[in-house]
Amino acid sequence: MQNITILGSTGSIGCNTLEVIRLHPDKYIVTALTASSNAQKLFEQCVEFKPEYAVILDLAMAEVLANLLKSHNLPTKVLSKTCDIVAVATLENVDIVMSAIVGSCGLLPTLAAIKAGKKVLLANKESLVAGGKIINHALKSNANASLIPVDSEHSAIFQALPPDYSVEEINKIILTASGGPFLNFTKKQLYDVTPAQAIKHPNWCMGKKISVDSSTLMNKGLEVIEAYWLFGVELDKIEVVVHPQSIIHSMVEYNDGSIIAQLGTADMKTPISYALAYPKRIVSGSNKLDFTTLSALTFEKPDYERFPCLQLAFDALRAGGAAPAVLNAANEVAVSSFLDNKMKFYDINAVVSKTMAKFANCDYSSVEEIIEIDAQARKFTLSIIKI
Repeated sequence: MQNITILGSTGSIGCNTLEVIRLHPDKYIVTALTASSNAQKLFEQCVEFKPEYAVILDLAMAEVLANLLKSHNLPTKVLSKTCDIVAVATLENVDIVMSAIVGSCGLLPTLAAIKAGKKVLLANKESLVAGGKIINHALKSNANASLIPVDSEHSAIFQALPPDYSVEEINKIILTASGGPFLNFTKKQLYDVTPAQAIKHPNWCMGKKISVDSSTLMNKGLEVIEAYWLFGVELDKIEVVVHPQSIIHSMVEYNDGSIIAQLGTADMKTPISYALAYPKRIVSGSNKLDFTTLSALTFEKPDYERFPCLQLAFDALRAGGAAPAVLNAANEVAVSSFLDNKMKFYDINAVVSKTMAKFANCDYSSVEEIIEIDAQARKFTLSIIKI
């Protein structure tokens, strides 16, 4: 039996993780769950999985949750401070930490879990985008810690690489992208798309923020940065190809010309189950792929003119230093403003680009510096939007 903390348990990844755990009560014990403000969903999860701790950052909702748990005589302890998320990610009896908080706020608990020697399942790509250098240093400094990707694309690459691979053997890492809901929209049409349209992904069921990122292709850009830190290859060995069917989740091309791909349905329970049980495999509960129902698998190059956010991510990685952290911070603010109908679709890449230019040549050597740069970038981005 392994004990698990799920950071972001009420989100899409968190709920899917609990679905997999539900299939394996003999393997996993839920020790702690965290959420931002969804007290009702967190309460339902506590009723079923009976964790020791539940962290909810909204103080009013924390009181609601505590009262609900008390009325049902459940012993789960309710916590509500930001530092409590780090605390439950580093509990001595916890073996696995699912890092599924959305945004760069996942950096501190992810880093803390690694330093505590946990097996970290990474669904929070933003923490690696913002602090890849710090996270990789922490992994090298703690032999007991491990970091296993949960994003479907990075899980696919992880599965296509042998444990003892050498970067010299890799010719290319090929990240597939669905293209999002606006793949066939003209640039003129894209100027007027709405948040309601942007969150309707054609293949995946995801949260609003990541759905918007998928529609701008920023999500794929963040995944390029994540792949750079996860697999140790140079940027010129990372390629993006649009694959609308989302059947091939990503590929590795080796120097002998062989390409190994991982295929499956668009169901996050598959990479979650693989990460949970690695190096073994367990039943995931995901739908099985039926090749007889597939009419075609198609591929095309991404259009960097219609979707400039993807190019911005490549530019940030080439710039190095804190540029990816600035990119991520500006994008989070911009997407939030877009969802609140305060700006247009193409304003997202415009304000991200301006923020990156403002903070050009910034670098960091500690997590505290990353947090400060992140805060300053957000402040600047907000000032642009208000203008």
